[in-house]
Amino acid sequence: MNETKKKSGLRTFGKVILVLVLILIILLGIGAGVGVWYVHDKLGRLNYVDIDESEIEVNTGIDKDLKGYRTIAIFGVDSRNNELVKGTRSDCIILATINENTKEVNLTSVYRDTYLEITGRDLDKITHAYAYGGATLAMSTLNTNLDLNIKEFVTVNFESVVDIVNAVGGVNINITSAELQYINGYIDEINRVTGNNASHISKVGNQNLNGVQALAYGRIRYTAGGDYKRTERMRDIMMAVVNKAKRMSVSQLNALADKLLPVVYTNINANEIISLIPQLATYKITDSTRMAI
Repeated sequence: MNETKKKSGLRTFGKVILVLVLILIILLGIGAGVGVWYVHDKLGRLNYVDIDESEIEVNTGIDKDLKGYRTIAIFGVDSRNNELVKGTRSDCIILATINENTKEVNLTSVYRDTYLEITGRDLDKITHAYAYGGATLAMSTLNTNLDLNIKEFVTVNFESVVDIVNAVGGVNINITSAELQYINGYIDEINRVTGNNASHISKVGNQNLNGVQALAYGRIRYTAGGDYKRTERMRDIMMAVVNKAKRMSVSQLNALADKLLPVVYTNINANEIISLIPQLATYKITDSTRMAI
C-alpha cells in the first residue's frame, strides 16, 4: 500500500464537503434564522435508508482496534437516471476518518480503479462494488480489504452538481489550455443528457462557470495527472460552492437546501446530522492522503 501526503488545510476540507459539511453549513445558516425544528423538517428531504449494520462486513477484532474513530464513506456516482441505491459505479470514493477524542479529521481518496476482493465477485475494481451491491457492498469491500469499520455513508450523483452550481450563481474556476481541449466535448454530452443548452468555453483563464460547464470541468480526466487531477477538479468545484454558500442569505440557503438535500442518499439520520452542527467548528483537517494498492 502506498500513501502520498498532500497539503492540509481548508482547501483539503473541500473533499469531505462533497456533501456532509456542505449540508451542515447550509443548515447552520438556515437554523440561525428559523430554528432547529425547521432544520429537522428540511432534513426530511434527504433520501435516508436504514441499513442493518449486521449486513456490513467487518474483519474480526477491527471494531475494538479502531475504537474512538469514526469513518464515513463518501461516494460520488455518475448516474444518468439519478440511481443512487446501486447499479451505478462510484467514480469518487473519499473516506473521512474522525478521531472522536481530538476532533481531527483525516481524508483518504481511494482511486476508483483500485483492485480489491469483492465478496462474491473475486478481484475487481472498487468502483464496481457500488454497482453490484450499493453502499452495503462497497463499505464491506473497503472494510474487509483495508481493515476498516465503516458503517456510515453519503452518496451523491455528480449530475446534481448542475442544479447546485446554478443555485449559487455559478462558480469561478481557472481553465487551462489543456483542459480547454476537452471541456467542450463534455459540455455537449451533458447538454444532451440533461436537456440543457450551456454554451462552450472559448478561452482559458479564470471565469464563472454555470452548472453544466462546472460538471464538464469536473469530469475531465485525460490531461496530465489523470484520475488524480480529476478528483482535484471535483474538490475545486465543491469548495467554490461552499465559499459562495458561506456568503448567502437564509432565503438563498433555503433554496440551495431544496436543491441539494433531495439528491443525497445516506444512512446518517436527521438527528445525527443536527448533532454534528455544533461540533463543526471544532473539527480540523490534520492530513489528507490518496491511496493506491
